[in-house]
Amino acid sequence: MILPHTGRALADAAPVPYWLDRPERPDPLPPLTGAHTADLLVIGGGYGGLWAALLAKQADPDTDVLLVDAGTCGWAASGRNGGFCSASLTHGLANGVARFPGEVAELERLGRENLAAIAATVDAYGIDCDFERTGELAVAVRPYQLDGLAEDAELARSHGHDVRLLDRDEVRAEVDSPTYLGGMWDRDRVAMLDPAKLAWGLRRACLDLGVRIHEHTRVTGLRGDAAAVAASTAGGVEQAPGVVRARRVVLTTNAFPPLLRRLRAWVVPVYDYALMTEPLTPAQRDAIGWRNRQGLADTGNQFHYYRITRDGRILFGGYDAVYHHGNRVAPALEQRPATFTALAEHFFTTFPQLADVRFSHRWGGVIDTCTRFCPFFGTAYDGRLAYAAGYTGLGVGATRFGARVMLDLLAGTDTPLTRLALVRGKPLPFPPEPVRAAGIHLTRWSLARADARDGRRNPWLRTLDRLGLGFDS
Repeated sequence: MILPHTGRALADAAPVPYWLDRPERPDPLPPLTGAHTADLLVIGGGYGGLWAALLAKQADPDTDVLLVDAGTCGWAASGRNGGFCSASLTHGLANGVARFPGEVAELERLGRENLAAIAATVDAYGIDCDFERTGELAVAVRPYQLDGLAEDAELARSHGHDVRLLDRDEVRAEVDSPTYLGGMWDRDRVAMLDPAKLAWGLRRACLDLGVRIHEHTRVTGLRGDAAAVAASTAGGVEQAPGVVRARRVVLTTNAFPPLLRRLRAWVVPVYDYALMTEPLTPAQRDAIGWRNRQGLADTGNQFHYYRITRDGRILFGGYDAVYHHGNRVAPALEQRPATFTALAEHFFTTFPQLADVRFSHRWGGVIDTCTRFCPFFGTAYDGRLAYAAGYTGLGVGATRFGARVMLDLLAGTDTPLTRLALVRGKPLPFPPEPVRAAGIHLTRWSLARADARDGRRNPWLRTLDRLGLGFDS
């Protein structure tokens, strides 16, 4: 049943990402034209590419680094996400234990160091991205989910995490929703931040260090020879095509159609959607509490993630994860009215005391999903190109680690990072179409059915679990 105020709440929501719809957005840099050379070419101006460019320059200021992006830096996933910056490199501890049991302790240590390094970079370069070490609060909204939270807390504590289990009254004292039955507060391994401001701040830091950046520059093809990799770029109505010859290349195009054919089997683009409210009034803030400003997520298979911004808005996203046949990616898919209506319904169910709140923005974006739900790595063109992909929605923090791995792979030396099973292995490939789309849609249906049946997984989901492919939305 659609609540009567849902339509009114969505009526004036701008169909653009809130984070990118602000005057702080920098003016675009000129596109690349003509012929260029570089020591390091970075393809993709999201977090992964920006971190790679910054780290390369920090390691050797004389390295000539050139970065190109088909849009502007941070316009895709890096400017559309919820701003949860996690220490996890494996899409959560449980996934890491299941897939990399022999090195999960090392991956946990590297993840902690990675989050600390992000905080240090934000401080060192004066990046004003509202970085807050508030942690994340996972909440149970159905009785069966309480046992799962207890198991998660036990696992987390066994690996040294600072977590606290909360009963119904305790969790509602943190954030007041009548749907909450309990919670687990991970207090030290998640920071909240403004995702677009982080991307823009990294972009500025790169420029200050001498990185050459060209925006609105789409790479259309790669060609290698004995000395370099050449990247061809598209022209336009008032733009000549270009080419860059580089000794080394970092490829970070993630969910978008890959320039390497081999990546097509390992990554599928899945659309995720979010709403942003108008700023809450003081009375509305008092009605929900949320004084500790944690990131929140419920614990269903089809879960919601939400957080409060510096200016008192609430971002509410997730639930639907939509795949389009043939790995289709298109601007028109960023708007999905049925999903926005569902999210608004779920928001008002979660916070009925905010029934008069309206939404200012609604948007979607594409996530690079792989079958192991955490990044994978590799090289091409005789080791002159390195890639990372498959972050599956948890890349705000992990992309910096991914950039370090790619630079180590390009150096061609044996390092502690390149020896990791996480780095050496690959996910299982997705099947070709039409089996790919059928399997993904069956999985989505099965996950929704499990949520409606107190978490009981049907034979299809149990089969995926046995194959190591069990996942949520």
